[in-house]
Parts: sequence; C-alpha cells; structure tokens
Amino acid sequence: MSTPGPDGSAGAAGAEGSDAPTSPDGPTAPGSETAPSAEAQRDLVVAELDIVRALVTGADADAARARLAALRETVLGASALDEIETGFGLSAFERQTLLLACGPDLVGDVARELLEHTGQARLCFGTALSTLPDAHWDALTHQAPLRHWGLVRLADPDALLSSPLVPDERIVHHLVGIAALDERLSALSQPVEAPEWLPPTLGAVAGEVVSRWAASGPVVLHGPQPATTRAVAAAACAAVGLTPRLLGAADLAATTSDLVVLLRHLVRETVLARVAWLVDLDDLHDARVSVTGLGRALTTCDAPVVLLASTGPGGASIDGMGLPVLEVPRLGVGDRRRALVSALDRVGATVPEQEVAAAAGAFDLSVADVEIVAAETAQGRRLWSACRRRPRADVGNLARVRIPRAGWDDLVLPEPQLEQLRALVAAVRHRSTVLEDWGFAARTSRGLGTAALFAGASGTGKTFAAEVIAHELELDLVHVDLSQVVDKYLGETEKRLSRLFDAAENGGMVLLFDEADALFGKRSEVKDSHDRYANVEVGYLLQRLESFAGLAVLTTNARSALDQAFTRRLSAIVTFPYPDRAARLRMWSQALPVALPHADLDLPRLSEADLSGGGIASAALQAAYLAADDGGELTMEQLTRAVRWELAKTGRAAVSAPRATTRSGRSA
Repeated sequence: MSTPGPDGSAGAAGAEGSDAPTSPDGPTAPGSETAPSAEAQRDLVVAELDIVRALVTGADADAARARLAALRETVLGASALDEIETGFGLSAFERQTLLLACGPDLVGDVARELLEHTGQARLCFGTALSTLPDAHWDALTHQAPLRHWGLVRLADPDALLSSPLVPDERIVHHLVGIAALDERLSALSQPVEAPEWLPPTLGAVAGEVVSRWAASGPVVLHGPQPATTRAVAAAACAAVGLTPRLLGAADLAATTSDLVVLLRHLVRETVLARVAWLVDLDDLHDARVSVTGLGRALTTCDAPVVLLASTGPGGASIDGMGLPVLEVPRLGVGDRRRALVSALDRVGATVPEQEVAAAAGAFDLSVADVEIVAAETAQGRRLWSACRRRPRADVGNLARVRIPRAGWDDLVLPEPQLEQLRALVAAVRHRSTVLEDWGFAARTSRGLGTAALFAGASGTGKTFAAEVIAHELELDLVHVDLSQVVDKYLGETEKRLSRLFDAAENGGMVLLFDEADALFGKRSEVKDSHDRYANVEVGYLLQRLESFAGLAVLTTNARSALDQAFTRRLSAIVTFPYPDRAARLRMWSQALPVALPHADLDLPRLSEADLSGGGIASAALQAAYLAADDGGELTMEQLTRAVRWELAKTGRAAVSAPRATTRSGRSA
C-alpha cells in the first residue's frame, strides 16, 4: 500500500497521487515493537523538547542531548514522536517544528520562553524558519504533512509566517502516551470485535481483503449476512494488527471537501492508533452522501477501509463505486458445524456431536451468532434453544411468525402421510450429516433444499401439519400472507420474495405458503410485458425454493393448477385425504378439551357428519361458546346445532347432519 506522501515525495512502491503518508507499506502505525510506557513516552518527549527549547533561548543543548541519549538506551521501542515522524513522513525540521508547537501544552515554561524570546506565547512559522536547523520553506504549504494531516493549524490563516501554530489536541495526547481517539471519529464509530476463529472459506476472503489493501486500497465486502460480512472484515484487520471500528456511511460528510478531510482523519488514526475502518453502506438511505462520490474519494485514500454491503432488496447499491468487490458467502452447513464445534470447545461446553450437527443443519447462523450461541450453551441453555433464540428475523408485514404448539398426537392422518411428514423432519435434523458427512453437497449445489407441497381439500389439516412439523423441530412457523407478497408493480413481487426467503433462512424458520396455487400456478402464455415479468418471478421463486436452506411448505386446494416445472422441484408431495368416519371420530375426541364440562356425548353419531378436520374444530369451538352461554355444560344439542351451521357454510344444511336427542328422549 505504499504511496507518495502529500508533499509528492515517492514511497518505495507508490502509486502517483494517493492520499497517504509516506511509508514503504502504506500508513505506518505504531505497535510493531514493544512501545514505551506512558511515563517513558513523556520523558522522551520532554527530553527532546529541552533540546529545541535551548535553540530558542540560546542555552547549551549538550546536556539535554546527553539526557535524551541516556533515556533512549533504557527505553525500548520508538517514541511517540518517532512514530509520527515515520508515519507522516516528517523531515527533521518538521519534527522539531511540531514538537515546539506542542511545547506550551506539554511544559508550562515553554510559553513563557517563547514570549520572552519571540514576542509570542506560541511558535509561528517565521520563528521556526529562523531558529530551527535544516529549515525549508515548503514545510509551510498546505500540501506538506504538518497541515495536510491536521497536525497543526494556523490560528490566523491570513498570516502565514506570523500566525501562532496550534497543535491538534489528538497529537498532544499521543505525544504524552494518552490513547484518546479523534473526538469526532470516536463519536461516529464503534469498536468491532474480531472473531476468534473463521472457517477456511471465510478466512480466504479475509486474506484477500489484506491483499487488496496492499495492492489497491479500500475494498467492498458484499454478502447476505451483515454480521458475517462484518466478522470477515474484522478478521482481516486483526490479521495485520489493526483494531477495527465501524462507521455508518450516512454519518460521513456530505460535501466532497468535508469528506476528503474526514478520510484524512481516518488515515491519521490508523497511524496513531492502529485503527482500520469498516463502513456500513446499508444505512446509506440519505441522498446527501453519494455512493459514487464516496467510491471516487476512497480511490485516493490509503487508509485500510472495508465497505460493507448486504445483498438482497434491503442492501445498499454498490454500482458505480469503482472499488473491488469481494463476495462473502453464507456459512455452509459444514462450516457452521465446524464453527460451532470450535466455539463450544473454546467456552468449555460439551454437546453431543449429533446435536451440533442438527443445529448446524437447521440454523443459518452468522459468525457472530455462533459465538453468542456457544456462550449461552456454556451457561446451561440447550444448544438448539440458544440457536432458535438468536436470529428471530423480521419478516415485516409479509408474513406472520407463529410459535407452533400442536404435536403429533393432535394430527389425524393415515400412516403413509405421517411417514412422509416424519421424513421432512428428518431432512431438517440430519441435513449436516447427509450433505456434508456423506458427501451429497459436493456433488451439486442444486436441489439441496427441502420444499414440500401439501395438497388436499380445504380443512384437511395441511396448515395444521406444517405447525406440527415446526413444533417437532422447535422452529417458528412463518405463515406467508400472499396478498402482501404479490404486487401489481413489475419487480416488486420478486423483491418481497427475496426479503421473505432471506429472513426465513437467517432465522431458522419453517416457511409456509398457504394456497400456493395463487403464486405458483401455471405460467401464462406471454402476451405482454406483465405476463413476461410474472413468468420471470415464478422462475425466481423456483430458484429460491431449490436453494432455500430451510424447510418450505406450500399448501394447495388445487394441485392440478400448479406448474409442473414447480412440482418437479419439490422434495415431497403429501396428499391430504378427506377424513373418513373413523378419522372424524378421532378428530371429535381431540377437538374437545379435557377441561370442558359436558353431558353424555354421542361422538360416533357426530362423526357421521361429513366435515373436514377444520370444520370439526370450528364446530367444537362454536358449541363450546353455546354451552358457556347456556349453563356451562356442553350437550349434544349444542354440538348438533354447531355441526348444522358448519355444514350450511357449504350448502349442506340438510345433508349428513346428525340428529340430536333431547333430554326427554325425542329426536330434535
């Protein structure tokens, strides 16, 4: 990352015009060797200041030089002033000018001495030129390091030679060993913790970031999981001994001139405090800051900068930035498993291998989530529960997130259908074993998701079965509201679907599309641009279903209306039969809670009514309300009435309804 300094002097392998301090390897920051203590720093600075003071007062400087030499023999490492000289490419004259400018803030007597011998309590450039050795006029220019990097400023910009030189407070603090980040940058940024471990796939991206820094400067990291993208950037910083701090792009300066000044301050902090900068582009929804302008400014900035952008509709656009882009993939199942094993081992948590594999297959955790999950597991929480707590992705108004409560005992289906449903559970639980350990993922990246179609008449238990599966897996159920997803405007449906799949994938959820034929129906003949785009959206949907890492369940009342290209991509199609009398009897038994007070009920007679499972549940609830309003005890009369009302919904009021027996023994 070597570049010429601001005064035009050439670095070892510099690129013409870069905004960086002179250094053979870019911004040179302290810390490559053991740094002196704060007290030793002050002693070194004061001893060197005494030499410069002697030049002002005309005193003998030999004693001060001897004292400095003795200190250098006892103090290991470079002094703060050495670091500033090297980092910003100062000449010997500029070094002494900066030190004497800081003198009144370091030692009180310096202001008095300057006032007595120069007529001003602070150093000015005129005094520096006439007093200090090896003086050169171009040190006064705004392109030279002292003013370019904001090490000093002119109190009166119109009086170049006579204006007092005011040192930046950050520089004074650094000289005396105080680690105080630049005030503005401290307010705008926050520290980021580097991960203790990265899987090889992400470690390779972090290594590429370091290489790009050395070759061309700032780089963009682009990925679906912001936390993982941030972790990769932080790992790159740690690899070269830099401390990462995160800035929001919306907090950057709006004007080009202000942005240039801010970027110089970023470089300055890299030199003074070994800081690298992560810039979050996803909060850039303010037109004041131009992505193109930011990219253009960064091409001439040699600070170690990584810009972070998310994929998907909610992510920032990186078009026109003119910077190299590196893609940060999601953690694969195998990498998630290895990350969990590593994190659990580091915190001393013992979890069975099979449980780790199941969690890795079900939850698309980010790198940061893995560390948090491991810590919670070490504190006694079940690994699966800790994983489920982490993502809780926000699906907005596109769907409802339901916490499932129904279990297998609540589901009435023939055994073949139950076997298919249990197989779907197994596909989620053993995803890591099958795809990674047994090698299926190495053969192809297509068709590795689990998407199932539940087909059957209304009320046959399709949605209820999805809830049972989610409950068995201990996952939330994302119930999609298709009316909120499908949009009449071109491209909007695709954006909403992307947002929905991303949220469900990140959150380890079961995704449920009710009445999917409305969205996955047969693709139309192309007659206009709307038809063409509708077909594109279906194609996008099929692609996302194939790659979806979680479980997607789609229900339909009209299987024949579905596109065959869609059904071919499904992992399973479960047909839900209309319940026969035996099944209806079981459903009636389960529909009436144990706590419900009731008289003698003839459930076999009720099962004669041709109702689906949904109809039975609805009738049972309606009858319970009638019982609560009529003495608090459920009777056959109330149930019969509710059944007739339920049949009437489909025009069958007089067909197959059981006849109730009144308390006097007469038929109702």
